[in-house]
Amino acid sequence: MQKTEMGTEQKKVGNKGQKRARNVSVSLCPVAGKCGGCQWINRSYQEQLEAKETELRRLMEPYCRPERMIGMDQPAHYRNKVHAAFGEDRRHNAISGIYEEKSHRIVPVDSCYLENEKADEIIVTIRGLLKSFKIRPYNEDTGYGLLRHVLIRTGHATGEIMVVLVLGSPIMPSKNNFVKALLKIHPEITTIVVNVNDRSTGMVLGDKGQVIYGKGYIEDVLCGKTFRISPKSFYQVNPVQTEKLYRKAMEYAGITGSETVVDAYCGTGTIGMIAAESAGRVIGVELNPDAVRDARSNAKQNGISNIEFYRNDAGKFLVEMAEQGAMADVVLMDPPRSGSSEAFLNAVGRLSPRRVVYISCNPETLVRDLKVLTKKGYLVEKCVGVDMFPFTEHVETVCLLSKLHSDQHIEVELQMDELDLTSAESKATYEEIKDYVLEHSGLKVSSLYIAQVKEKCGIIERVNYNLPKSENSRQSKCPPEKEAAIREALGYFHMI
Repeated sequence: MQKTEMGTEQKKVGNKGQKRARNVSVSLCPVAGKCGGCQWINRSYQEQLEAKETELRRLMEPYCRPERMIGMDQPAHYRNKVHAAFGEDRRHNAISGIYEEKSHRIVPVDSCYLENEKADEIIVTIRGLLKSFKIRPYNEDTGYGLLRHVLIRTGHATGEIMVVLVLGSPIMPSKNNFVKALLKIHPEITTIVVNVNDRSTGMVLGDKGQVIYGKGYIEDVLCGKTFRISPKSFYQVNPVQTEKLYRKAMEYAGITGSETVVDAYCGTGTIGMIAAESAGRVIGVELNPDAVRDARSNAKQNGISNIEFYRNDAGKFLVEMAEQGAMADVVLMDPPRSGSSEAFLNAVGRLSPRRVVYISCNPETLVRDLKVLTKKGYLVEKCVGVDMFPFTEHVETVCLLSKLHSDQHIEVELQMDELDLTSAESKATYEEIKDYVLEHSGLKVSSLYIAQVKEKCGIIERVNYNLPKSENSRQSKCPPEKEAAIREALGYFHMI
């Protein structure tokens, strides 16, 4: 991908038609249509945020109205984890880049608008060194060759850089000299790891690893805490937005000092350790052994004594807690894109925490899981989208659920003729309706116009104590375009 500034070119996209958008995408990324990594490279950033907010609002409509989308100030080069596949072209020259969408064909890429710029430079340097050291890229069809992938992880706050060389076999010729040559060009690299993946698999990393330079991991600082990151550890790829995401999650969790908090799918323990500042006790659960090891090291390094980490399936662990009569006040959960398993959601129901903070990277599976949790006695109180992945269609969501108690909440069934239509007014205030109309149609409407439309729709208005002194005073009638916009708002708030 060519290095160009987003600025003015990006702003031209939107209402100028498909041809213009296609031209802009070429100037920003000549391979955007092949790699599929930045589906929205043709859209202005404001347009992206609005589209994501609209879709999240549509999906969450049965449960709550999301807060305003939290975007980035500088939405470029945000990915701190960069992966490049290596191979050869028809002339047996080394190439590196991204797999073409839904295939294993390599699209050559030297720089990407989404990726850390230094990481891209290191990958290009490694590719240039291969010939000198007689290292051939791996060929997936024949099984010959050595270098399969390069993975770069960078510390946003610390500047530390990890290089992972993924090889098809454990023997790397002249590896010490290779390291010296690489460090001569990029002395900012802090550690280099060789990972061996000798299986025919779609997985990037294999099970075996060897540190050939440095300490074998990097550290980064997030929300005032220092975290250790190994090659296989889960760590959010956008640290700037991650801080905003975690602050919002802590706000939703409402921890006051004595609570027991379960951090499910805890990874390297990031959000659990942030919660530990305010909680009485935190329990982290994670299946990945490397991540658990890093989490324990992170807690020790940060001097956090009120957190424990367990290597276990999160669902099984919660079931065991419930069976042993253990209690949890808050469950923090951050599952993969596929969402949570039915077993885990059932386990949450059995454990019955007062609050659940669900962090999701896939709103569709979030909504699917919310349907299960609401049937188990939880109410969705609020949610917000955080744009962790600019120029893609993906969005991260934080959602708060609170436990309903049977002694405080009962379900009753009412017939429509038992309902007073005036109760519909409680669904939205005049100001909320005005805000909705302005946001979605750009029109400003008065309370008078809203009252006129509500009357037409059969919503009985309360007595107006501010009537004009003269009975013959004329009131302006709501114009058709404003009436249509107000009706849309009333429909959104389920008032008609």
